[in-house]
Amino acid sequence: MKTAETALSGSLESSPNAIHPTAIVAPGAKLGKNVRIGPWCSIGPNVVVGDGVEMVANVVVDGYTRLGENSCYYPFTTVGLAPQDLKYQGEPTRCEIGARTVVREHVTIHRGTATGTGLTHVGSDCLIMANAHVAHDCVLGDRVIIVNNVVMGGHVSIADDARVMGSAAIHQFVRIGRAALVGGVAGVEADVIPYGSVLGNRARLVGLHWIWLRRNGVKSEERHRMRQAFRLLYPRDCEGGVFAQRLEQVRAEFGDDPKIAEILEFIDAPTRRGLVRVASVGFTTSETEAG
Repeated sequence: MKTAETALSGSLESSPNAIHPTAIVAPGAKLGKNVRIGPWCSIGPNVVVGDGVEMVANVVVDGYTRLGENSCYYPFTTVGLAPQDLKYQGEPTRCEIGARTVVREHVTIHRGTATGTGLTHVGSDCLIMANAHVAHDCVLGDRVIIVNNVVMGGHVSIADDARVMGSAAIHQFVRIGRAALVGGVAGVEADVIPYGSVLGNRARLVGLHWIWLRRNGVKSEERHRMRQAFRLLYPRDCEGGVFAQRLEQVRAEFGDDPKIAEILEFIDAPTRRGLVRVASVGFTTSETEAG
């Protein structure tokens, strides 16, 4: 991996990297091979840029930040800048972006805090669409899609394959489980179970993420068992007894199913925010009703 001084020596034609003359790459920054840095970009001294990274234009990367190979950053994005936390005192916290992740225009991804984990992490093969904000100490898994104007507070955790639709707002410390779906303009103030689907302000659980399950090869028999388990855990009439009792019934009847076991493990895990409540009326649990 080349330092900034090596990459900037000589003409662009003779360098393995293409760095626009107006870009600023601080001494100490480490650049991989075949990096493309467009006009008016700024790279800080502690940044590590992986092979094949592209910064289209006007991208600012600072702090102890690592950009994964073949990731791409569109104009006016900022990555690794100081968190919006009054307790932050300039500690050398970190930010990491995974391989092949695409970050669109005006996205802000802040580094971690010393009072948190010290790390903000975005996984591989993610798509962060325009004007989204990933706050300090957030952890996003792989293949996560964040749609335009989504904002999240600090310490949010979003597991692999989750989808967060446009203009949703996620409260700090909320957990969103694997392959969950958060609807547009939803205000999420509590945890969303894996494969769950939430809508509304405040967000309420309306069913499971059937579209993802079908598209990712989950067979109809397994989806049927998941629907049965969901209906048992979240009955429509809201008169199914105490939640803890229903949880144990689901565990006894369906706990051998890997995806249902994943939901149960998520529910059992420690939480700062509790679980999103189920919608009282108008929610759907069947694939036919959910479209």
